[in-house]
Amino acid sequence: MEDEVDRLVAAWRRERPDLDVEPLEVLSRVSRLARHLDRARRLAFAEHQLEPWEFDVLTSLRRAGAPYQLSPGQLLTQTLVTSGTMTNRIDRLAKKGLVERLPDPTDRRGVLVRLTAEGRDRADQALAGLLDQERAILAQLSRAQRVDLAALLRQLTAPFDNVPG
Repeated sequence: MEDEVDRLVAAWRRERPDLDVEPLEVLSRVSRLARHLDRARRLAFAEHQLEPWEFDVLTSLRRAGAPYQLSPGQLLTQTLVTSGTMTNRIDRLAKKGLVERLPDPTDRRGVLVRLTAEGRDRADQALAGLLDQERAILAQLSRAQRVDLAALLRQLTAPFDNVPG
């Protein structure tokens, strides 16, 4: 089975035989797959009236376990955004009734962000929808192929996820 990346690689090999274009065979496919996954994510979230960034914040809180709360700093670490961006996101989610700010009992100047019951329900429903979309994307692979692919992708992503600072 031939795909668009095969055609792209063949064209580059024809036009630039002096270059080793082998990385394109893997990374162009990863890039194309990421675009398809982004579309699937947006569709799954839109069905639950959520933007991707809203899902990221809500599910960070949901994964924290009961009582589903984190400090803004912990949310920054998990979502990889600036403090100004996070403040804006928390404000917008609080206005929608999906999170609430509470005083941090261990730091008089600090706050905690807690998931509301509505936020938890929306996060849970959107996650279920996302998993349906992702299963559809992976449907052509056997269980063993998915395990192998996950291991190979982990080898590529782990160095980026384990960079200090």
